[in-house]
Amino acid sequence: MSTDIQIAIVGSAGDGTIAAGDILRRALAEIGYRVISFDVYPPEIRGFGKCIARLRVTDEQAYSLKPQSDVLVSLDDSHAIPHVHEAREWGAVIYESGSVGPLPEGAHISAHIDPGQIPYNAPIRELSEKSTGSARSRNVVVLGYIAGLFRLPIDPFLRALGAKFKGKADVAKKNEAALRAGYDEGARWFRLDDVVFGPPPAKASGATLEMISGNAAVVRGAIDAGIDTFFGYPITPATSIMERLASEMPKHGKRLVQTEDEIAAISATVGAGFAGARTATATSGPGLALMAEMLGLGVIAEVPCVIFVSQRGGPSTGMPTKTEQSDLNMAVYGGHGDAARIVVAPTNVDGCYRLGGMAFEMAEAYQTPVIVLLDLYLSNRYETVPFPSKPPFKADMNAIADTRGNGFKRYALTPDHISPRSIPGQAGGMYVATGLEHNELGRPNDTAEMHTNMSRKRHDKLKAALDHPGLNAYKRFGDEGKVEVGIIAWGSTFGEALEAMILAREDGISCSALKVVMISPFPTEAVAEFIGDCGQVLVPEVNYQGQFAGILQAHVPHAVTRLARVPCAPMEVDEILAEIRRLAGRTPAKQAA
Repeated sequence: MSTDIQIAIVGSAGDGTIAAGDILRRALAEIGYRVISFDVYPPEIRGFGKCIARLRVTDEQAYSLKPQSDVLVSLDDSHAIPHVHEAREWGAVIYESGSVGPLPEGAHISAHIDPGQIPYNAPIRELSEKSTGSARSRNVVVLGYIAGLFRLPIDPFLRALGAKFKGKADVAKKNEAALRAGYDEGARWFRLDDVVFGPPPAKASGATLEMISGNAAVVRGAIDAGIDTFFGYPITPATSIMERLASEMPKHGKRLVQTEDEIAAISATVGAGFAGARTATATSGPGLALMAEMLGLGVIAEVPCVIFVSQRGGPSTGMPTKTEQSDLNMAVYGGHGDAARIVVAPTNVDGCYRLGGMAFEMAEAYQTPVIVLLDLYLSNRYETVPFPSKPPFKADMNAIADTRGNGFKRYALTPDHISPRSIPGQAGGMYVATGLEHNELGRPNDTAEMHTNMSRKRHDKLKAALDHPGLNAYKRFGDEGKVEVGIIAWGSTFGEALEAMILAREDGISCSALKVVMISPFPTEAVAEFIGDCGQVLVPEVNYQGQFAGILQAHVPHAVTRLARVPCAPMEVDEILAEIRRLAGRTPAKQAA
């Protein structure tokens, strides 16, 4: 029996909705299931705004959340009522059976449950008050109720709860009582829904399976790659990268500095890269805009450094707690002059780990700033990730020069366009790195010939990054050869695109999906070859202009269909699937009859 169950918990800020989702996903991951989750929370202070914890539990790898949940839990009816329709037919809706006082007509969620949905009214508040003396543990009661209702083992929930309240013995004891009270209540119910947890998959050997967020995976990749220094300034949704590194780097004898602003952060990062350190900063769109000038210095001075960028809704301050993929143009083109740099975009949490470490390799190998482009959805998304038994990253990829002779040419024009590099203090390796155009020695030179040669050098050296060892710059999925519809996607939206492709193939549509991870330099030949196999090409992305489609068509002048949306949330699989069907001239099977 296979498992593919999505659970959504809806509440108000202050109800412990997000905490409940965290405990639930950790318990289910410990049992052995694959989990992917994404939380929605408001920018407002405690007590205001809607919070939603959504997680999908499977026995095989899932690539996105489903449009409808199998289980919907209400911790606050006023927020949950608009989401009742998101529970599927014959799915479970769990809610509070009583109320503190009289309610206006239609204010209780029971009045909004569809006839095909299965209601479970539980005395959530009463169980919390009886077991802990307070209603504050309603979220934990709900977790116990879910475990009992679906006959899940309670011990992983107890361990996850203990980890959540580590060091708070009294709080942990009360919440354990709330969990057990909810479990006993759920276990005594006769279930009518068709939600069934099958046995978890066998655990893979040679790797550890861990539940981790995208930002935490970036941090782990950076640590495993041997990051030396980090300079940053807090900004949502990248802040947790700096917070985690602040905790982890001192354990490895490394240094982190919180600077006064983003300009100082990128300036210090470029300076540390010049000094030979593996160095990084992290920011979001507004911060990246401030970093543009110093990124140009990193390009012209050929300084290795890494910039982690987690996108959010824009422009300007925009929407700090909403996801978007609208900083792509700035990441690729932002800055004056021809400032080519490497831009990579992971598509899942495992990719966050691998690119989080590999970015340091590429920065050193190609002597350039490397931007790793995430977004809020990917930064805050949790997945179970198999980590290798030992870090896969190379500790040093610098082309260090032999400077024992005279006339060290830091910017020598070489066949592979990679110049020998010296580290400050190296005998005979002294040179000046400025923002001025220069000759091979690094001395200012503004002749047309030298500027042309150096511009060519800075661009052409990056082409080798497409074949960087261990990097999947692009990858094709689905049908081989000629297909009716091809999907080309990048970043966090690729998961939804892949799910849509799988469903389209089940409809009998020949379909393939191309994942593009390396955006600059662009894999032109691979994309052109893929497009040549496709009758129609669909490019879904979460921005208004279709920025990736614009970059694609600049490199491969071919007609594509843009599915560009700004829903303030991840794009839905059903929307991509509907567009695939339209392009293929098909009607969904259940409608055709």
